[in-house]
Amino acid sequence: MDLFMYSLVLCIVICIILICYINIFNRFQSCIIRINEAEANIDSTLRKRFDLLNKSIGIIKANTDIDKDILGIIVKLRSRKLTNFELDRQLYEAINEFNKYKEEYPELKNSESFLKIDIGLNETETDIYAYRKYYNDIITDYNKLVRAFPSNIVSKICKFKERTYFDGKNMNDEIYNDFKL
Repeated sequence: MDLFMYSLVLCIVICIILICYINIFNRFQSCIIRINEAEANIDSTLRKRFDLLNKSIGIIKANTDIDKDILGIIVKLRSRKLTNFELDRQLYEAINEFNKYKEEYPELKNSESFLKIDIGLNETETDIYAYRKYYNDIITDYNKLVRAFPSNIVSKICKFKERTYFDGKNMNDEIYNDFKL
């Protein structure tokens, strides 16, 4: 009878541990799915921003007397494969250049195509901000799971690692390198 009780208690304990493991693993999977969804939204918005800036090159050339390379950053990005983090940083530089042309050449404001691109870029900025906040909120939840007990045990078993936030900063900044984990 004692052996049966010990076996039963052991079986119950193993079942509880297994249920806890499955529950925590499913929470990780839910976070990962949401992270992938947010990354896809960010990616499509960044691609839209890239396409708008790419279209603006011809419009700027057609409406101004500029002979030099316009939005050279965009031309360089056409053949490169970048992560969303890197692409976002590069596109901010291109947007700053785009805005410089907008200020220096008031005749661009008379072009309906240029104005549509400007409006589109403003819309993508709003979208990126919202997607970045959503992404960072999910990353916070995910990183809490990776660090907190008992979910950190599951994260070590499944090799889940902490993820970085989408902060729009240059990852080569000295500040970032000083605080790198």
